[in-house]
Amino acid sequence: MTAKIKTIIIDDEVLARKLIISYLQIHPEIEIVAECADGFSGLKAIKEQNPDLVFLDIQMPKLTGFEMLEVLDHQPVIIFSTAYDEFALKAFEANATDYLLKPYNQDRFDQALLKAISLVQNGVSVATETKGLMQQLDISQKTIHRLVLKTTQGIDIVSVENIDYLASADDYTEIFAGKKKYLKQKPLKYYDEHLDSERFVRIHRTTLLNISRIARLEPYGKESWVAVLKDGNKLLVSKTGYQRLKELLKV
Repeated sequence: MTAKIKTIIIDDEVLARKLIISYLQIHPEIEIVAECADGFSGLKAIKEQNPDLVFLDIQMPKLTGFEMLEVLDHQPVIIFSTAYDEFALKAFEANATDYLLKPYNQDRFDQALLKAISLVQNGVSVATETKGLMQQLDISQKTIHRLVLKTTQGIDIVSVENIDYLASADDYTEIFAGKKKYLKQKPLKYYDEHLDSERFVRIHRTTLLNISRIARLEPYGKESWVAVLKDGNKLLVSKTGYQRLKELLKV
């Protein structure tokens, strides 16, 4: 007897969850192990149930589908549900991971489900492809307003205005906010492109600074400066970074 496919449904809309459940009634190979109304309960359910398949809404208020995936240890097969535009849908179509564009019917649902079942039964890992998909769709997200950051205690959601500065660590970025330091698996260049350029400035090739944290600037050597932050930390400012700061601070 073939084992059933453990499935979790995560969507903040009650009717959307009910529709998925009704469409799954003709698929006895599927076992619904959890139904979640937000990303936080979804993360908890995935950790506890270790599902094979997840129906995941992208646009949820507390924690988006993509923000969830960034902090997941276990990557099941995902069927996204989305209201993204045509440009973004091309990224889905080129990816092994499937999507459901709301509103959808039983036929389109079954098409996505059969594709997902095949991936599960053949043991295909889609984690790399899902990561690539998220990177492609980042193009349409011009400005980040918050970061979802994993810690040993759980997950912190940090508004960008609470970030002090970001520092390059090879292909990773160290994020400093208050007395906490986080590590994110994205290069500093990503944050330079997606954080508000009126708030964050590249003061050095390795450092991106929230200008609201600056207490003063002090000369350092012949052509360099040091940014003294309000908490007393000091960050090196290159010649180019100093020019950027002068323009932004209008000094």
